[in-house]
Amino acid sequence: MRVGVYFCLCGPNIAEKIDSEAVRQAAERLPGFGYCRTVEFLCSAAGKSAMEKDVRENRPDRVVVAACSPRDHEETFRGVLARAGMNPFLMQMVNVREHIAWVTADREKATEKAIRHIGAAMRRVVLHEPLERREIDVCTDVLIVGAGPAGLKAALNFAEAGRKVCLVEKEPVLGGLPARYEAMFPDMECGPCVLETVLGDVLHGPHAERIEILTLSSMEDVVGYYGNYTVTIRQSPRYISPDLCIACGECIPVCPAVSGNPFNYDRNDKKAVDYAFQGGLPNLPFIDAEICLRTTRNEDCRLCREACLVEGAVVYEDSGKKVTRQVGAILIATGAGLYDCSRLPNLGYGRLPDVFTSLEFERILAANGPTGGAIRKADGNPPKRIAIVHCVGSLDARHKEYCSGICCETAFKFNRLVAHKLPGAEVTHFYKTFSVSGKRGYKLFGEAGARASTRFVRYDDIDRLDIRSDGSGGHHVVLNAPTAAPSVTESDMVVLCPALVPSEGTARMARMLEAATDRFGFLEELHGRMDSVRSKVRGIYMAGTCQAPMDTQKAVEQGLAASGAILAGLVPGRKLVIEPVTAVVDQERCSACRSCIPVCPYKAISFDSGKDSAVVNSVLCVGCGTCVSTCPSGAIKGNHFTDEQVFAEIEGVLS
Repeated sequence: MRVGVYFCLCGPNIAEKIDSEAVRQAAERLPGFGYCRTVEFLCSAAGKSAMEKDVRENRPDRVVVAACSPRDHEETFRGVLARAGMNPFLMQMVNVREHIAWVTADREKATEKAIRHIGAAMRRVVLHEPLERREIDVCTDVLIVGAGPAGLKAALNFAEAGRKVCLVEKEPVLGGLPARYEAMFPDMECGPCVLETVLGDVLHGPHAERIEILTLSSMEDVVGYYGNYTVTIRQSPRYISPDLCIACGECIPVCPAVSGNPFNYDRNDKKAVDYAFQGGLPNLPFIDAEICLRTTRNEDCRLCREACLVEGAVVYEDSGKKVTRQVGAILIATGAGLYDCSRLPNLGYGRLPDVFTSLEFERILAANGPTGGAIRKADGNPPKRIAIVHCVGSLDARHKEYCSGICCETAFKFNRLVAHKLPGAEVTHFYKTFSVSGKRGYKLFGEAGARASTRFVRYDDIDRLDIRSDGSGGHHVVLNAPTAAPSVTESDMVVLCPALVPSEGTARMARMLEAATDRFGFLEELHGRMDSVRSKVRGIYMAGTCQAPMDTQKAVEQGLAASGAILAGLVPGRKLVIEPVTAVVDQERCSACRSCIPVCPYKAISFDSGKDSAVVNSVLCVGCGTCVSTCPSGAIKGNHFTDEQVFAEIEGVLS
């Protein structure tokens, strides 16, 4: 077997520290040596052309390239070999620049190291196998789970690029949490107004025909892999025909069934047939089966159908449906929830009246909320003193260690709205620390600090805060200081700003897709800095607060980034290239112990009961080798990094 060695001088980088002639002479004495070429700049156009011509003429069986980092130019030289008619995986690179020349001051020692490394590469490369890349057809359609700002913007981006997208939303309306906000920091724009443009384009814009919207729906099952997923979606019945309903609302007043309105956190009532909220899109009522007398009491109530102006628009026989969609990638944008404030009983949430979470207070402030935007206590009177507690459950090892990053600006937004709606009302902020980053983050904080009616009280431990009833409909907010007497703040209403936590939908998606989550339960990204919208499962992407706490702006940016990554990977007419450097299971040796399945960080291994063996999905596998080292029977081989190849290289360095 003839091995051709190509030694790059890399200008002074390698030439000044390594004696290339001594390297050539040493290589000539090694088994399998065919020839050695020294090139000034092997990665230059002239160098690549010369190497291609030389390989084509000399027809070596294997090639060793001694140059710089494989991270920089391994693909470059594989391309040269492919153009010369040689299998590109019959090459081994030696990093004589970074590993030797740049870190070894003594020229003689550097030369000796280079000889050993090249000898090791020659021993290894003779064991290389002629691997082949594969190509598979892919589906370029996309599924998005969650129709908040991130999901909506991503869907519109796909549609504008000519792709079909299926948008799955569990609620009867689109928009996510911002649709509930009267105002959004820092510029106090109303949430529905901010969403109006993108919602209009998604529902009725020039590219809307490419967006399939499935409300009241959830993903139930998924099989396949990147480029070829089959997704099963269950759509719950609306009982109102979207094709026939004219949204007149005549069915609502006659409905006798009433229950708490979940959109307003049960702060007011809703009918069994009703809109999710006024202004919600799509603008269609729906029948809530958990309230309707037909399902809860088995009564033959037909009042809504009799009041309907369009025959056939009320469909009691609707039973929902299951649909399947073929997609190439899945984007998770399931949003976040709030930390359960009842886990801090000293704050009185759920026990004392007029103690609200930030989301509940958002709805109280909203014009379409339970009080029409008026701030009222349980007794109907406006509060004169409001306490806002920051960092509820945040920055606390007993609850959530992280800072959600948006709670402070939300609290200062509340401060401004209270000042507008209740001039003269006192607002006291109980805070652990402030987070108002960004070029506009300071705006609302500065305004709050300038108001004479605003006070700031710092605490170090949430357990030192104690909210008690004053016996007359108000509250005592007691701060127990470790070295001083407790301070007491009188308050008529308390607003708690809890940490953002993963939603239930996020946890469900993670389990179904076998996508990794971090220690806080958020979807874990491939790389926190360089690949924050890709999960560790190829083909599964994320955007928004399912990945980490963030504001609406960053969530939308992540939606755009994720859609860009998917558009770049799934291109119509282009096949998906499957790299051959993956793990392979020898099914005859596999003992069916399944030890490899849980250790694979990319969920590329499954168990085939018919073959009684583990199998590796080469589309998902990245060749990390974790399963190879785990397998107790040695049944898994890492292509291009076999035990024989690695040991041969080690022996070559040590010989």
